[in-house]
Amino acid sequence: MASLTVGAGTEALSYVFVPIGGVLTTASVRHLLHSSELDPVARRFWGTLLVAAAAITVGYGWLAVDMLTHAAQARTRSMPLPAAACVAIGFGVAIWAVARVPVVTTGGVEWWRMVLDRTIAFLGCATVLWYVGLAPMLSAREPWSHQAMALVGLAFLVAVGAATKVSYVAGGPVDRTAIRLVAASGGVTAGIVAVLAVWFGYAGGIAAQAVVMPLTPVLATLGVVAQCRADLGLRRYPARSGLLLPYLAMMAVDVPLLAVAAGAPLSWSVRVVLIAAVVVTTLVGARQFIAFRENARLLRNTRLQEERLQHEVSHDALTGLANRALFRDRLATALATTERVSVLLVDLDDFKTVNDLLGHGVGDRLLVSVAQLLRAEVGDDGLPVRVAGDEFAVLLTGADADPEALAGRLLAALDRPISEHRLLVQASIGIAAALPGATVDSVLRDADVAMYTAKQRGKASFVRYVDGMGEPVLAHMQLGGELRRALDNNEFQVVYQPILRLDDNRVIGVEALVRWHHPARGVVSPAEFIPAAERTGLIVPLGRFVLRETCRQAAAWSSEFGSDALQEAGLNVSARQLHDPDFVSDVTAALADSGLPAERLVLEVTESAVLRGQQVSRTLCELDGMGIRLSLDDFGTGESSLSLLRAFPAAIVKLDKSFVDGIEIDDGQAAAADARQAVARAVLQLAHAFGLDTVAEGIENGDQAAVLRELGYTHGQGYHLARPTTAQGVSRLLARQQTMVAAER
Repeated sequence: MASLTVGAGTEALSYVFVPIGGVLTTASVRHLLHSSELDPVARRFWGTLLVAAAAITVGYGWLAVDMLTHAAQARTRSMPLPAAACVAIGFGVAIWAVARVPVVTTGGVEWWRMVLDRTIAFLGCATVLWYVGLAPMLSAREPWSHQAMALVGLAFLVAVGAATKVSYVAGGPVDRTAIRLVAASGGVTAGIVAVLAVWFGYAGGIAAQAVVMPLTPVLATLGVVAQCRADLGLRRYPARSGLLLPYLAMMAVDVPLLAVAAGAPLSWSVRVVLIAAVVVTTLVGARQFIAFRENARLLRNTRLQEERLQHEVSHDALTGLANRALFRDRLATALATTERVSVLLVDLDDFKTVNDLLGHGVGDRLLVSVAQLLRAEVGDDGLPVRVAGDEFAVLLTGADADPEALAGRLLAALDRPISEHRLLVQASIGIAAALPGATVDSVLRDADVAMYTAKQRGKASFVRYVDGMGEPVLAHMQLGGELRRALDNNEFQVVYQPILRLDDNRVIGVEALVRWHHPARGVVSPAEFIPAAERTGLIVPLGRFVLRETCRQAAAWSSEFGSDALQEAGLNVSARQLHDPDFVSDVTAALADSGLPAERLVLEVTESAVLRGQQVSRTLCELDGMGIRLSLDDFGTGESSLSLLRAFPAAIVKLDKSFVDGIEIDDGQAAAADARQAVARAVLQLAHAFGLDTVAEGIENGDQAAVLRELGYTHGQGYHLARPTTAQGVSRLLARQQTMVAAER
C-alpha cells in the first residue's frame, strides 16, 4: 500500500510474501505428518502435498530473489522459466495428490454414472473458469507472461479437480473440508489474479503478489487444521454427497451462453464455451439415459421383489402350496358369495414315524411329494393348501365340485409309493360343506372334527361332517384339559397288580398301574384317559409321577419286609416318554431319591414303542446299561417279535393275554389243544434260548394256571392270581406271606 500511494520502498518486496507463506505451509504439513497418527491413505495424500508445497515455495522463492535483484524491472519482468517450472511441478504434484484420493467404491452402472457426473462437473466448472478467468487474461490489453497464465491455468485445474473430487469422497481418511480448502487455495487466488490481470494489467501484479496470492498458503494451512480436527473426531459427514454438483455445473455452462444471447461478441473464447456446452449437454443426455435405464431396472426389481414377498407371505416355503393365511382369506371370500363351498382337511397318518426312523430330510421330501400329488389331483378345481406340519387342505368352490370324489382319488393315489424314497403313506380326510351363515372358523372346525373321526375309525379313509359328530370329539378334547387339572390336583393314584410264582403263589413282584379318581365322574378307565394323555403329551408328566411313586413305594416295602420280600417293581413306559430327552435323567433321579437298586426296577415297553426310531433305541440301551431290567410287554402281537428278541436288550418277555385265553379248553381233540398252546410253547422256547425270563399275563382261572405250569411257565399275573390293589393291599399280602414263611420254618 505504501508503494502504491507514496512510492515508498520497491515493488519487488511484494514477491516475498508468497514464499514466506509457502515455508510456513510446508512446515505445517510436515508437522501434521510427524505429530498425527494418520491413516495410510491420508498420509500418502499429505505427503504428496508436502512435495507440492515445497516445489511451489521453491519456485516463488526463486521469483522473489529474481525480482529483488532486478527491482527496477519488477513491474514488467517475466517469471524465470526455472521458477515457473518448479511451480508447475508443484501444481502437477498437487493435482496428482487430489486424483489419488479414494472415492465411493462402486461397480457396474453406478461406476459409469459417477464417471459421467464427474466429467460433467469438471467440464462445467472448467468452462466457467475459462470464460471468466483464463480467456480474458489471454486477450487483455496488457497480457501477463505465458508462465503466469500457465500457472493460473494449473491453479484452475487444481481447483476444479479438487472440487469435483471432494463431492464424491464419502467421509474417508482424507478430510473433505481439507480438500475443499486445498481447492480454494488454488481456485480462489487464481480467479482473483485473473480479474486483476484483466482490469489493471501490469499494475495489478503488486496487489496479486502481496495480498491475493499469499491467501494460497493460508488456505492450505487451514486445510491442515481441518485434517487435524477430523483426526480428533470433531467432524462427521453424511455417507453420500455430490448429487447436485453435475446439475450446478450444467447451469454454470449456461452462464456464458446467456452472455452470448445478451449480445456478447462471438469470439474464439466463446466458441470454446459453445463446444463445451454441446459436450456437457451430450454427457447429460447420456447420464439421463443411464439413469432412466437404472430406474427402470430398479422399478422392475422392486416389482419382482414385491411379487416374491407377496408369494412368500401367502405360500408355504417348503412345498410351494398356499399357506394357512391365504387359505383363510380365500375361504372368507368364498363364504361371502352364494357359491357352494367345501373344505377337505387331509392329515397324513403316522407321519412322525417317518421323521423318527428316516430323518426330517426324508420327511420333508415326502411332504413335497404329497404337495405335488395334491396339485395333480385337484388341478384347476380348487386351491391346495399346506396348513401346518403334515396337515393339508383343499378349498373347493362351485356347483360342480365333488369333494367325496376328490377324497377318493387322493386316497387311491396314496395307495402307491411316492417320493424318491418310494414310501407308502396314508391319510385321514375330513370333509365339511359350508352351510348358510357359516364362518371360516366353523367350517374349519367341522372339517377338523370329520378328519379326527376318520382317524378314530381306523385311518386311511375320509369322513364327511354331519350334525352331532363333534360332540364325542369335543368330549375327548375336553378330557385333555381335565387331565392337566387332575395332575395339578393329585387325582391320580398308583395301584399294583402282583406277579406270582405259579408253583406256590408267592409274590415276587408288582406291576404299577395308574387310576384316575375324577371328582365328578368317579373312576375313569385307563382305556379312556391314557390315549388322551398320549395325544396331549401329558403322558410324560403322568409317567414321571408313576415312576417316582413306584420307586418310592418299592423301596419302602424293601425296608419294611426285607430286600428279598419283593424282587421287582415294574411299570409301563410309552413311546412318548422314551422320546423325551429327559427320561433317562428322570429315572436316575427317581432311583437316587428313593434308594431303590436299579436291578429291582422293571420298565415294560411294547413292541410298537421299540420300533419308534433311533432315539428310542439309544434310550433303551442306556437304561439297560444302568442295570435296569427291560420287559417286552404283550409279546407275540407285533409284526417283528422274533427280530426284537435279538435287537432289543430285553430281560423279560410277557406272554400276551390273547394267547392265554382258551388255552385250558379240553374238547377231546388233541390237535386243537396243541394249536391253542402252540404260541405259548413257542414263546417259552424262544425265551429260554435267549436266556430271558417269562411272565404269562391275563390268567383268569386255575385251569389256565395249571396248563401254563405244565408248559413250563413259572411266573404269571391275572385276576385269578391277584387283582390290582393299593399299596396297603400289597403290604398286607407281603405281611401274610412273611408270616407263612416263618411258620414253615
